[in-house]
Amino acid sequence: MCGIVGLFLKDPALEPQLGQLLSDMLITMTDRGPDSAGIAIYGAADDGRAKVTVQSADPDTDFQGLETALKEAGVEAKITIKSTHAVVEVAAADAARVRPVLASLRPDVRIMGSGDCVEIYKETGLPKDVVARFDVRSMRGTHGIGHTRMATESAVTTLGAHPFSTGSDQCLVHNGSLSNHNNLRRELTREGIAFETQNDSEVAAAYLTAEMAKGKDLGEALTGALDDLDGFFTFVVGTKSGFGVVRDPIACKPAVMAETDQYVAFGSEYRALVNLPGIETARVWEPEPATVYFWDHKNAA
Repeated sequence: MCGIVGLFLKDPALEPQLGQLLSDMLITMTDRGPDSAGIAIYGAADDGRAKVTVQSADPDTDFQGLETALKEAGVEAKITIKSTHAVVEVAAADAARVRPVLASLRPDVRIMGSGDCVEIYKETGLPKDVVARFDVRSMRGTHGIGHTRMATESAVTTLGAHPFSTGSDQCLVHNGSLSNHNNLRRELTREGIAFETQNDSEVAAAYLTAEMAKGKDLGEALTGALDDLDGFFTFVVGTKSGFGVVRDPIACKPAVMAETDQYVAFGSEYRALVNLPGIETARVWEPEPATVYFWDHKNAA
């Protein structure tokens, strides 16, 4: 049992409140997942710049002098440290170089996500503590997703927490269990995708990354997941400009959505949505089984 939340803002006036709103939604889902929590925030892109969110179990050692070490390795970077995580901002032209350089300089550092817009923060512990640790309430953005985890099939670790990110500005949160993830993992590994964990949810994220790399948009990739992924699942997915939701054909995992002129929201339970502005007049519904819901800031879907 896990808790999922998501918020896609239509109204730019709400963007300064995104972190606050998502934090409250996430904390409300604490009893669905007290083991660990994570959140992805999509902010405005800075033209010509990219960022990589990294995590360390020993941040005092790994982050100290990292800007200088990167510069000496030929990568100019600005680093913003938030507790066990740091956002490494570089020129877009250096984005592909950051991973191998970081692996060489700081082999114990783990990459949480990367892209033009996304920052991903996740750790073990209660959602309220994770939110406070990374000052999520102060963050602004256009959309975001979050997850509270109750581990059932794997260890409680930072890497095992959600969201999972396997592509630029892409991430996924999942409630459920996949039965064919080992076969899919082998297929995706042959296609060149690297995995950090044995978690089935990371396989789902990688599947969507691989499908979008073939030219599909998020809605098309989620539609394909209904045929290619076996098991029980509710997915909420973020991309640079998009937000998608899909449930498996049986749809035994709880889900509720709400839409107003200002936003689209998702929660595992309605109580995650009750403090959103205008929720009293929102269109509220349970997403249908085997049905893709997809919104995009660039293209209506």
